[in-house]
Amino acid sequence: MSKSTQASVGDWVGSKTPISPAISMDAGPRFLAYAGLVTGAWSAVLSLIVYAFARLIGVPLEVDTDRLPVMVPWVAIIIVPLAAAEIGAMASLLARGLPHARQIVFWAGTVIAIASLAFPIMRSELVSTAIWLSIPHLITWFLVVPQIARIIGDTEPGARVDRVVL
Repeated sequence: MSKSTQASVGDWVGSKTPISPAISMDAGPRFLAYAGLVTGAWSAVLSLIVYAFARLIGVPLEVDTDRLPVMVPWVAIIIVPLAAAEIGAMASLLARGLPHARQIVFWAGTVIAIASLAFPIMRSELVSTAIWLSIPHLITWFLVVPQIARIIGDTEPGARVDRVVL
């Protein structure tokens, strides 16, 4: 590709979106809240299926508290992925427009997901319980973090062009 052709194409060609997003179309709080809701809802649904299957095959999904072991309620399996996705989406706004925003959001989300695995691992007496309670954390990471990172990555300098949106 010649230099003149490369300059006319733009620096945004590395974006995952096939057409460069306009600067005026940068993801804002409302768009990210919607993305968090959609990815969190899918994560909650898949996590609930995993939870139901684990209960069906007889895995004791109990975590230790200070007093007694407590069964993890099914409502927590729905609320936690939704809350994590929304909080992550809103926190990703801090990286909006920064160079390397995609990598910042991806790796910060990955570190937080790894840290969240400490709860089922440290609070479960049985290895099978720890494994089955870790799966929803992995589902949530897989569905939420790359998507939010992609959205924020499109706000990086050079990843978009200033043009009129019709």
